[in-house]
Amino acid sequence: MSEQPRATLADIAEMAGVSEATVSRVLNDRPGASIITRRAVLTALDVLGYERPVRLRGKSGLVGLVTPELSNPIFPAFAQVMETHLAQHGLTAVLCTQTPGGVGEDEYVELLLDRGVAGIIFVSGMHADATADNGRYRALTERGLPVVFVNGFMAGVDAPFISDDDVAAMDLAVAHLASMGHSRIGLAVGPDRFVPVVRKRAGFIAAMERHLGASREDAESLIVQSLFTVEGGQAAAHHLLAAGVTAIVCGSDLMALGVVRTARQRGLRVPQDVSVVGYDDSPLIAFTDPPLTTVRQAVDAMGAAAVQALMDEVNGTPAPRDEFVFRPELIVRGSTTSAPN
Repeated sequence: MSEQPRATLADIAEMAGVSEATVSRVLNDRPGASIITRRAVLTALDVLGYERPVRLRGKSGLVGLVTPELSNPIFPAFAQVMETHLAQHGLTAVLCTQTPGGVGEDEYVELLLDRGVAGIIFVSGMHADATADNGRYRALTERGLPVVFVNGFMAGVDAPFISDDDVAAMDLAVAHLASMGHSRIGLAVGPDRFVPVVRKRAGFIAAMERHLGASREDAESLIVQSLFTVEGGQAAAHHLLAAGVTAIVCGSDLMALGVVRTARQRGLRVPQDVSVVGYDDSPLIAFTDPPLTTVRQAVDAMGAAAVQALMDEVNGTPAPRDEFVFRPELIVRGSTTSAPN
């Protein structure tokens, strides 16, 4: 049986309508070629009657989706939106969920690169940590891998960023509470090494000055930083309620649930004695007791924008190197009311 002749790069390039360099890039499974181009090269290989390299057999279009833990329902919400939009482009999401003590972001990236993913979307990852080194991301962009970042910003990284407007979120929450007579409003938020937290702090201080005439010092004295969890909200609430606030704005819906729990443990009623505003409008939050007033992230629009930006990168038409900021929406429910007399 004669050995199958080896396809030349020129043959494949001519059939696919691309350069020989592009053919080499595809056959060696290196980044830098769009999905459409990759398919054209592999189709040409098939038409010419040559076997695909082993590494490319049965390979499908995969996109890494790296998220924090799924215990916060906002992250599954983002994942679902992005998976749906990726599927519409014929791509499959590989969901990589980080958990304390589990596989970290860098390890997931290595696994995704080994699987030859077409790109990676990072949601609230290390890019949101102002203390993190941006070298990990520059290494990805320098090798030509399309990446998109959601909720967080890191200077020096050549990629699109998609964010919620944290400053506007705080203005919406404080304006709502101030309009109902609250003048002593607290903020329960996460660690300040995270970019969204820095922005929320700044937005809260500005909103307190704008709507209540509070000084920076007074506003800062009513900010407690904890963890973005129910327990973190409980801990923050102890300090804020002891400081005599009548309303608390929270950095996440989970924190808001912790604030409600602590208020009740102290014999206070929500919202009659203390009003509570969450952040995210994560699934099922409308069915809490009381239904939670919250600032809704534009999850659908942000998820769609992230996927579109990634597709632009993958198809060789890079998205603008900027941060796309989406305005949130205040959703008023039963956890806020007029300030107590």
